[in-house]
Amino acid sequence: MNSHSSEKKYRAIGQLPQADAAGQSAAEASAGSSPTTVSGITCRLPTRYGEFALHGYADPATGLEHVALTLGDFSDGAPVLLRLHSECLTGDTLFSLRCDCGPQLEASLRAIASEGRGALVYLRQEGRGIGLINKIRAYALQDTGADTVDANRMLGFADDARDYRFAAHIVQSLGIRQARLLTNNPLKVRALEAQQVEVIERIPLHAGANPMNHRYLSTKAQRMGHLQD
Repeated sequence: MNSHSSEKKYRAIGQLPQADAAGQSAAEASAGSSPTTVSGITCRLPTRYGEFALHGYADPATGLEHVALTLGDFSDGAPVLLRLHSECLTGDTLFSLRCDCGPQLEASLRAIASEGRGALVYLRQEGRGIGLINKIRAYALQDTGADTVDANRMLGFADDARDYRFAAHIVQSLGIRQARLLTNNPLKVRALEAQQVEVIERIPLHAGANPMNHRYLSTKAQRMGHLQD
């Protein structure tokens, strides 16, 4: 499948919002519309960090399947420690040093376990929403000198094609109305608040920096607005 047919596919399933002329994400522009239903099934998930509840969800608009890991009771209405984590096969599973995704995932689970209460929503939005094969294409372009933003644009994609509307519905279905969000990405704060999930605190999440991903992390800060505090 070439990049243009993949682009058409991802737009068709709602995973590639149209970008503006600068290549910025259009997720916020579409924040007014949302999935109509959320349904989940739950089981126990023992991990090295503790025993979580694992909740499964299928997005009726896209057919994509997502999960949430939760720990503790949210019924008191107090703000919940929360992480929205987009799937990264290379970082989360194959231990890639090109990004900081795997270490961020582990750091988030450790933080939730340490607090004894929290949630991690794991979103099937590989490659910032462009899919695994196009992510590999983008990596190939980065091998020739492009940065992560320019590589996406060279393939005809937005800088960040992720859509957090269904993520917000998962969060709400878990009974979370106020969050302490583990993120360096202001877009996630705005996306949740656009769906009436109040972010009362943004908690920086810095993990996994190394010489192999220095340029990637610098590009996210300088060109995508990720915070370095």
